Amino acid sequence: MGAELLDRSVKPARLNSLGARVLEQARDLLQRTEALKSLTASDAEPHGVLRIGLSHPLAERTLIDPILALTDKYPKVRLRLVSELTVELYRRLLAGELDVAVVLLPEGKAAPPPLLTNIIATDRMEIVQGAAGDLDGDWKSLGGAPWVLNPPGCPLRAALLDRMERDGCSPMIAAEVHNMHLQLAFVQAGYGVGLLPARFIARNRSIDTVKLLRPPSFDLRPSVAIVRAGQLGALGKAVELLEHGLRQLLEAADTAKPLPRHRRGVPANRRAARRPA
Repeated sequence: MGAELLDRSVKPARLNSLGARVLEQARDLLQRTEALKSLTASDAEPHGVLRIGLSHPLAERTLIDPILALTDKYPKVRLRLVSELTVELYRRLLAGELDVAVVLLPEGKAAPPPLLTNIIATDRMEIVQGAAGDLDGDWKSLGGAPWVLNPPGCPLRAALLDRMERDGCSPMIAAEVHNMHLQLAFVQAGYGVGLLPARFIARNRSIDTVKLLRPPSFDLRPSVAIVRAGQLGALGKAVELLEHGLRQLLEAADTAKPLPRHRRGVPANRRAARRPA
């Protein structure tokens, strides 16, 4: 070390004050080295910070269950969550600012290389209007309606607008918000037509307050995928548990199936009126 660390005036020799400080730092270095080794070992118990990104259409309250299950099983893992546009999540993964991201991808697509994509479920998007709405389920009617959508940068919005433009429609955007609960509230109030996941509508018991519209040749089924930039060492176990929880959550919602056919386009007050006394 280029300095005297032992006091040899006594027997046996002992550490001097500088030697005691060096020993303290050395022990700290050894502990950090062991922690670094366990971080890269896939068989070690997960610990440390797991940085998770969520695309906006997936950032809803039901995700709290798989997240709590992860922290219950691996109490040494601390989560750091962020919700962003999918393209921003990709950028942050590649920059090393995130460990993993849960995103929606167009059907049959994957994240750009070198990112690794693991598709865990299929979602389904529904076009909805308020229960009192009177729009027909054709592109001409929808082209003249106000829309409540995610802001630009959302691949689901892009897919919808592309389909409408191919049919000669130029939709009017009345609101651009990322929050699905606010979008649903706008639709229920009759402010505009929305594009929302079937799982979200079903879980919020909103099928009685909206009408589902099915224009021709519209079947938007994005994939739910976990994306990462590479191996995560011990944290890989935590990601596997998160993946399992998300898969169960989405399968329970039957996101790939259309909502019940007998409820489409029939508001709650009309159904109630049809029931026999």
